[in-house]
Amino acid sequence: MDTIYALASARGKAGVAVVRLSGPQAFAAVQALAGPLPDLRRVGLRRLVWQGVELDQALVLLFGDGASFTGEAVAELHLHGSTAVVSAVLRALSEQNGLRLAMPGEFTRRALENGCLDLAQIEGLADLIDAETESQRRQALRVLSGAVGKIAQGWRHDLIRAAALLEATIDFADEDVPLDVTPEVCVLLDGLLAALRREIDGSRIAERIRDGFEVAILGAPNVGKSTLLNTLAGREAAITSEIAGTTRDVIEVRMDLGGLPVTLLDTAGLRETLDQVEGIGIQRALARAADADLRVFLLEDGIDLPGIVPGPDDILVGGKADIRGGDGLRVSGKTGEGIADLVAEITRRLVQRSGLAGTITRERHRIAIEGAIRAMESARAEVGSALPRVELAAEALHQAIRAMDSLVGRVDVENLLDEIFASFCIGK
Repeated sequence: MDTIYALASARGKAGVAVVRLSGPQAFAAVQALAGPLPDLRRVGLRRLVWQGVELDQALVLLFGDGASFTGEAVAELHLHGSTAVVSAVLRALSEQNGLRLAMPGEFTRRALENGCLDLAQIEGLADLIDAETESQRRQALRVLSGAVGKIAQGWRHDLIRAAALLEATIDFADEDVPLDVTPEVCVLLDGLLAALRREIDGSRIAERIRDGFEVAILGAPNVGKSTLLNTLAGREAAITSEIAGTTRDVIEVRMDLGGLPVTLLDTAGLRETLDQVEGIGIQRALARAADADLRVFLLEDGIDLPGIVPGPDDILVGGKADIRGGDGLRVSGKTGEGIADLVAEITRRLVQRSGLAGTITRERHRIAIEGAIRAMESARAEVGSALPRVELAAEALHQAIRAMDSLVGRVDVENLLDEIFASFCIGK
């Protein structure tokens, strides 16, 4: 394979910049700059010189085949982090034969191709790089550590056992093997189906932790929704006015609540209107509210909201607490009264939901498991029928096994790889 190189740390001025090389000529390329190399996994301080010009003093670190991130020989140069130094070193590497600049995600792709990471772990690495909140960091790190692969391997083991039992009755009917394997196969399939369905249920919460929860603020015009949003955001994210119908579109503000990524939605005031543009805003508000993970109704006494009725899982809040009294949770965007209590209630409910998160975190994972469930349900129906067709049941189980293999990238994912690795930066 080619030897590739790239800046592995962020671009721009920094205390330290890391240039990474991977491939069969990685050590020779560094030796051409640094002279005698340090032992593997030992850091050495070296002067980097190219064509008689000193480029920098750098720390040199080497990893051997099979003991690096990519599984190949890897060298790292820890430079002083100025753009001039980085440019000079990259230019010197580009002038050496057999080296080329890495493509986006190419180091990580080599880790997959060399068996150092499975596809789910790579997706976890991408999520870890993008993590903005504590919950996202924990979830991504769990996936990167191989949690998806471990649980999928357990499921795959039980599927192979069930398929082997069925195939034994087909291929060795005249041999000394148990003919009635139905009870054990049914126990295996019933247990697997229950586990996979639980994982599907938890996957929706895991996806929300990865992508962010949405909390919609709903209410009549001029009840204080935009003022509340601005107070929560700590800035003027939405226009506030005494004129009813000021908010026409959905205003979004991203926040970190209790370590969870949350997007607050300020929506158009809900009322009957003949204004066509305001009506479009109200329809958008109702649509986003229907898809939101949590809804906060900012209410005025005696005013019903057209087109929507609060449910048992919604948070009901009295608005303009600075000028109106009353019982229950009440807030004022102007004075801040009740804001801390509202934030605590939103956080409590979302943290409670996040505790139900599964191991799988992406739609691709969910689709693979749903495919396995359908195949297993078909096999279970065949095994449990009055006249079981064992051959069809065994083939359905092999389809389920292939779905498990696609979960971690063993089969049927080649068309996904370019899209996945394109999301990585060059140098990773």
